[in-house]
Amino acid sequence: MFHGGKSYVSSPPAVSNDSKCLLVCTGSTVSVFSVSTGLLINELEGHQALVTSVVVVLNIAKVFNYCWTSSLDGTIRYWDFGAPELMKTIDIKLPIFSMVIPSLCSNQDDKDSKRHGLFAYISVEDIGDPSTKPNHMRGQIRKCNLTTSRLARGQILKENEQPEFLTGSPSGEFLGVHNKRTLHIWKVPAVDSMLPLAKKMNLHHTKNFTTFAFHPNKSIVAAGDVTGRILVWRGFGHRTLSEVDGKTHAKRKHEDERPGVRGDDDAESCSTWHWHSSEVKFLSFSTDGAYLYSGGNEGVLVLWQLDTGKRKFLPQLGSPLLYFVHSPDPTLSVISCADNQIHILKMTSLEILKSIAGIKLPSSLSDMGNGVAGGFNFDQSAGLVALPTENYRIQFYSLFHDREVSEVQICERNHQPSDDITVVVSLVALSVDGSMMSTVETRLPEEGVGGLTCLKFWASEAQKKDFKLSTIVYEPHRDAGISAIAFRPGSQMVVSSSYGGDFKIWVCSSTPKSKDKVYEYLGWVCHSVGSYKGHPMTAAAFSGDGSVLAVAAESVITLWDPDRNSLVGVIGETHTPILSLSFAGMSEYVVSTSRGSKPQLSLWCLSKMTRSWSYNMSIEAVACMENDSSFAVLALVPAPNNSNESNRDLTFTEDGVVLLFDISSPVPLATWLVRKAKGGGLSFVQPSQEPHLKPKNSDDVVPSALLAYINSDHEYLIFDPLSKEQPDLNLSKTKEGMALEESGRSGYASIFGELSKFELKTATSHTPIIPSERPWETIFSGPSHALPPLSKLCSDFLESLLEKRTPAT
Repeated sequence: MFHGGKSYVSSPPAVSNDSKCLLVCTGSTVSVFSVSTGLLINELEGHQALVTSVVVVLNIAKVFNYCWTSSLDGTIRYWDFGAPELMKTIDIKLPIFSMVIPSLCSNQDDKDSKRHGLFAYISVEDIGDPSTKPNHMRGQIRKCNLTTSRLARGQILKENEQPEFLTGSPSGEFLGVHNKRTLHIWKVPAVDSMLPLAKKMNLHHTKNFTTFAFHPNKSIVAAGDVTGRILVWRGFGHRTLSEVDGKTHAKRKHEDERPGVRGDDDAESCSTWHWHSSEVKFLSFSTDGAYLYSGGNEGVLVLWQLDTGKRKFLPQLGSPLLYFVHSPDPTLSVISCADNQIHILKMTSLEILKSIAGIKLPSSLSDMGNGVAGGFNFDQSAGLVALPTENYRIQFYSLFHDREVSEVQICERNHQPSDDITVVVSLVALSVDGSMMSTVETRLPEEGVGGLTCLKFWASEAQKKDFKLSTIVYEPHRDAGISAIAFRPGSQMVVSSSYGGDFKIWVCSSTPKSKDKVYEYLGWVCHSVGSYKGHPMTAAAFSGDGSVLAVAAESVITLWDPDRNSLVGVIGETHTPILSLSFAGMSEYVVSTSRGSKPQLSLWCLSKMTRSWSYNMSIEAVACMENDSSFAVLALVPAPNNSNESNRDLTFTEDGVVLLFDISSPVPLATWLVRKAKGGGLSFVQPSQEPHLKPKNSDDVVPSALLAYINSDHEYLIFDPLSKEQPDLNLSKTKEGMALEESGRSGYASIFGELSKFELKTATSHTPIIPSERPWETIFSGPSHALPPLSKLCSDFLESLLEKRTPAT
């Protein structure tokens, strides 16, 4: 059982004290990655919902690895992420959307916090009765005492219609939120202050704010808006937030002496910078306060010199930027991108040192693809999924290891904001052995003119997935769009079907380059062309042995001999055009799906040339088990408002059900309810042969095939569909590829093995055994009640130091 595909960019990450670890919010867990290797080290498991923030406890000595996390499950948790171990849980009983702990924002002595308490400011959602709240004010900013594990009574800083994202100053002196066209800023009272609430001030603008940041040591705040402008206020809060001898400053500069400041806003000046073409995603001051970093949809990191406004750039990051986080090491910073990648930057030279790539998140153009399976293509033998991305690439992602294998650039184009995208990778197909790939690249017309379709063929070694372009065919079906492409098993042949009423069979000529059966592909050419009564060809598939080609001509299925390109038979007919075809049951049956006003799932028997059975269901994906009689489908659940008394168009929800069928019966063998099924994918994959992925018990039978389900958010689950046990969706993914320098066994464990394990509800990691080079330094460390007798320890210890010699015979 495996699951993965979580988003790495749902919340800002955090860097450890020693700058060696990166803490990333991944769904309901916090993943700890190595900064040097980019590999997963540990996971903090315990939250029951999305983790929304992680705050590292800073320490001057840099020897402690503690952090606080908040979640939508309504809890705040305290972790030792080096162990990893859960230290404390605080149940707020309200979903927490953001959290700031001001006293932990800088290296400060924690004596005051121990004496007076450690306080956090949290943005929560009031889930009580909405009728008791005026104007549906569900968002609240509240103060929580982490030491006593309770909310401060009556201390609600602000109420909003929705929870807002909290921003704290690096000095821990201020915090604030942006709400539409207003910045709300509070001065945090000292831990020994008698003030019950923080002081508040507002700054205004003519456009809606999207983000803002505080200067590390000056009264300067910068904010970005939806138009791409950046506003920098200097000297804010001197009149509202300052106190001298218990009295508030009443002096105010003349209007002419406050350039750029609107109305009665408390600031000395306000300047405006503009470079971004759309909304500003993040702002962050450098640790010395000399620069301001900004990022947006352009995928460019902009460095503004605060005194002069001059700019420097780090371009070609390839995706919209979301978050920017500083490291305790001033030479390193972390940037999160919308394509689910995290880059570790070397700030002195503005270069990327390491990237942590998750599965690509759903594309805004995913609805432009044709056919079923939501644009997913699977390499069943290698356990990989291929996903088209917005930056004109194909990502190959390992389902068993939950990490990126490679990326293939389909066309050389710079990243553009989503509203200017002119190219879409609409179709992808892989050969059975994974060594060949075919893609369809569609260039969108501008005002109805200039559209272009390209069919491309790629070749690679089966395992490396470093595909190289072999052949480009421009407008392969004249000016008609391509509906499907499919590889013939065991042969270098591809079929492409067209909405223009024809299909083409392409063949490749190749010559062997070496004894290792590595081929040099010379090019692909059109072998033959077929059509059926001028009907649009909407789907195509080869049988398992490659002897039969099935092509859907709208609502009928035509069967062809691919070598002779001769029509063998016709099966019909469905109510709406067929969108996908799949061979099942040793290629003796064909599964067809159609959508529209009367969606249908049908099973066709080739020997009898008739329909065996059918259902009126909207199918998102079909998966057929190779050389077996089973197949699975992902179907959407009908909406409850559908009328059973008429034949009106059916509507469906976003959720669905996975059905496992046998060709001999229309009754499903098993069913699983799933969330976010619309736009999801389904495929059978072969079990991995790697040792850490095999069953732990030797008696366990390795299944012949596993079923992989991936939802519309690209989260996936792999399970045995024939197992009697229902799949547990809460199981953790495997932790293959741990960083060796972060974990290992030494001392007592390196000689005598692990101590007895306690039933702690903490995350565990399968780390390699690395004996210490100096085991005598820590050999006697461990609980005294669990250590062997001293006589046993001493004898084994001395024996380990002596050199053993074989006695002479």
